[in-house]
Amino acid sequence: MKLIVTAAALALAFTAGTASASQALAQKYSCLSCHQVDKKVVGPALADVSKKYKGNAKAEATIAGVIKNGSKGAWGAVPMPPSPQVPDADAAAIAKWVMSL
Repeated sequence: MKLIVTAAALALAFTAGTASASQALAQKYSCLSCHQVDKKVVGPALADVSKKYKGNAKAEATIAGVIKNGSKGAWGAVPMPPSPQVPDADAAAIAKWVMSL
């Protein structure tokens, strides 16, 4: 029983650490200037993005592509500008975090 509890605690700690690191990347690249986790600001709430792509096997790749290349018309009239300065690995980490919401 102790082994199961310990494994669960480690898994939770690892997940929380990964989420925090990815959220820090979203902050670093100013994603959170236009997006919030649970409410629409300029762009959609990140939780709504996660809901929209739930069950889509290509969701993380799609979101990472939008981070890098921007988008127009997917969530309304305000376009999302491209962020080509975001390294591919960081865009993928942010996309993975968004899908975990």
